[in-house]
Amino acid sequence: MDPLPPAGAASVRSVGVLSTLYFFSGATGLCYEVLWARMVGAQFGVSTFGVAATVAAFLLGLGLGAAAGGRAALAWSPAQALRRYAMLEGIVAAYALLLPALAGAGGPLLDSLAPQLSWWQWCAVQGLTAIALLALPAAAMGASFPVVLRALPNAAPALGRLYAANTFGAAAGAVLALALLATVGWMRAVQAVALGGALISGAALLASRKADAAPVPRLGTTPPQSLQAPQWRALLAYAAVGACALMLEIAWTRLYGIVLLRSEYVLAVILAVYLLGTALGSRLAARSGQRLLSAIPLVACAGILLGVWALAPLSSWLQGRHFASLAAALGVQALALAACTLPVTCALGAWLPALARADQVGQGSDGAADVRPHGTLLYGANCLGGAIGALLSVFLCIPLLGTVGTVVLAAVLMLLLGPLLGASRGTLAALAPAIVAAFDLHAFPPPQRMLGPQAEATQERYRYEDALSLSQVVETPDGQRILLTDLQHLDASSDPAAVQLQADQARLPLLLHRAPGSVLFLGLGTGISASGSLAYPGLQRTAVEISPGAIAAAGQWFAPVNGAVMTQTRVAAGDARHFLAASKARYDVIVGDLFHPDIAGMGNLLSVEQFARARHCLAPGGLFVQWLAINQFDRESLHTVLRSFGRVFPDGQLFLDGAHLALVGSLDPLAQGLAARLAGMDPLLPSPASGGEGAATWLGRYWGPVGGGTGPVQTEAQPVIEFRLPRLRYGGADEDDAAPVAEILRELLRQRPAPDEAARRLGLEAGQLAGFSSAYAASELYVQSWLATLDGDERRARQRLQLAFEANPQDRWIASELAEDQWQAMQRDGTADTPEAIERVLRIYPEHVAALRAAWHRAAQGHAPDAAAARERLRRVAPLDRELAGNAVRLP
Repeated sequence: MDPLPPAGAASVRSVGVLSTLYFFSGATGLCYEVLWARMVGAQFGVSTFGVAATVAAFLLGLGLGAAAGGRAALAWSPAQALRRYAMLEGIVAAYALLLPALAGAGGPLLDSLAPQLSWWQWCAVQGLTAIALLALPAAAMGASFPVVLRALPNAAPALGRLYAANTFGAAAGAVLALALLATVGWMRAVQAVALGGALISGAALLASRKADAAPVPRLGTTPPQSLQAPQWRALLAYAAVGACALMLEIAWTRLYGIVLLRSEYVLAVILAVYLLGTALGSRLAARSGQRLLSAIPLVACAGILLGVWALAPLSSWLQGRHFASLAAALGVQALALAACTLPVTCALGAWLPALARADQVGQGSDGAADVRPHGTLLYGANCLGGAIGALLSVFLCIPLLGTVGTVVLAAVLMLLLGPLLGASRGTLAALAPAIVAAFDLHAFPPPQRMLGPQAEATQERYRYEDALSLSQVVETPDGQRILLTDLQHLDASSDPAAVQLQADQARLPLLLHRAPGSVLFLGLGTGISASGSLAYPGLQRTAVEISPGAIAAAGQWFAPVNGAVMTQTRVAAGDARHFLAASKARYDVIVGDLFHPDIAGMGNLLSVEQFARARHCLAPGGLFVQWLAINQFDRESLHTVLRSFGRVFPDGQLFLDGAHLALVGSLDPLAQGLAARLAGMDPLLPSPASGGEGAATWLGRYWGPVGGGTGPVQTEAQPVIEFRLPRLRYGGADEDDAAPVAEILRELLRQRPAPDEAARRLGLEAGQLAGFSSAYAASELYVQSWLATLDGDERRARQRLQLAFEANPQDRWIASELAEDQWQAMQRDGTADTPEAIERVLRIYPEHVAALRAAWHRAAQGHAPDAAAARERLRRVAPLDRELAGNAVRLP
């Protein structure tokens, strides 16, 4: 137990009462930080510098506030300190309510500046803006620590308890901020947290009235021993610990966000576990001193290195797990995360109270030890070091060393800093083995180890890391390449079927425009989507891509399958939201790429605000298409996106291409564009612009107007889908994972207009009706076949697929699926290698890879004169095929 307060001190000065207040202060403070970070992200877009600038500005304010507050608090009595604390909490609450208006007022100015500034100038503007917006409230929060500490008797043992209480509150605040965002939205969450801050302010003011108001003499002017020159080394060392801690936190968030799937829920769990460990360490160290200082750097270093060693086994184990619900998944993940990080975070949390107790400062006027100046200076130095560490991690360490390399660097540095902070020099005996272990562990584990035995065998060919994303190009045994984002998110593939599907993302909107002269792609990926525009030689192409790794991969690793489209495309590296907000250019066609909407922050790309930005950047007669993958949504989440799109494009229309839904919005009625564009095309003849399928096939993929019914929409202030979609990733072994897709398909079938009504809405002419009717029926039969497959009715699925092919054999997805179904059947009965079987499959779908390969093998084995031609047919469809590369045939 801590010593009792001196006689005459009021009970409100007890550690327990103030610790309770400071617990709630920590909760509101962390809520503020999360909510403000989201605000800054909405202003500047998702960028590495934006993340680093937000964290650095917040920690800079905390550090400066702690230093200034510690010096000023020396002259105050406990009652005065409590009143100042109440004032600080009130200032933060009031500022929190004012901050959205300030940020909104400066938005137009920032948007106007962006096109005029270089990249580094824009980074400087972001940093200065973050500091201007966040430094003041953060400084008030930082100052509250020494001010509350001043209100305590015998602060040496109380510092650890107070710091622990605040950090426990912060851990709770990480979860509370998520709950508020999910239930009431951003603006109301800010208001609710500000109300909580006001209540804390009122409680502190009430406590000050009961406190002993007797003044406490000012400390003498002679510098205490700990503030003399030699002790500055300790302050600098503890600032370096803060830098290492932030390097570790950012790198851990990157690594465990990859392992646990980076959703809003997972980020809250990571932050809460990190803070919980810090709080536990602070509480355990509240009564410890010198004996703990030697153990802390050893525990921190060993724990970090062991966590890195366990990263791949943990990831592999989690990928093979099945969970009954999102709550169960998060619970297991939190326990796994705690097992890997808790020893380290406990050590970090123990460092400050252990230092404060082991190196007390001078004597107070009553002869009692007084650590308040030293403890708050250490706290302030740690925060300032953390601000520097946040910047170092994202701009130097992760780009140069990689994320894992940054983690092991932090481990070695913490061990080196130990002797400067009171640890025995004997701890340096562990330095050599730590360096050896760090060198062995510094590389990011290969995808096969991370994804486990259930993943397809792959070989990594390229990797790019920054603090925002990890981009990898992996190669399968047959030579096909896959672009992975954050390890588990498959962005795109060079597989021939995937290439066609990606290229269609450009084909549809360009077909629907009357005369496209410019196109903007919001997202580049592998560049395969943009390659669908190569049928328009005079087209001006622009793409926005946030990942430098994806840009490099598109130009180097996917050039054989994207038609070297990068040589004809201007690429802007940055966030799509900010690009649209800052752009003065206008585009005939804007294409919203596929992405994973359950990833934290991605929901903003499907918000009302984002759709409005796209509309603003359309030229007269322009057209915007947002693509969605049906299997990434449940019915309610999809309805939310449809309603959001419809609010901006009331005349929006739906098209369905394979498993992808296209939301089409235009400044003019869509029918005018269709009629004008298709007037000069024979709807039945294949053309490069239509991907060889014919315009009628694309018209047949029309599914009616954008609907969605009534309900919430997705806005940046009121996010919805990012809190619903993570639930789709988890379900028990007995749960039907296909149920959400089947429900969406049934609804699409119910809402689809009759053929004559669809033709009227599309403004089709008499000569276009025959081809349209067949294609329209074929696409509906294809969806019925898909739905029958999901329902387990294979007989009905094959029947509907055959009817769909007979209605429109030019539809690529119908033909490819029917050809694959027949090929599999012939393989089962042993007839797949006969010339008749091969020819039958290729008549249905001339690009069937397995049949083309079999035809080439037969021709080559028989030394047939058409062997080279057969090989060339396969090469055109699958240019990266590894067998082709190893069996080159010189063409005449």
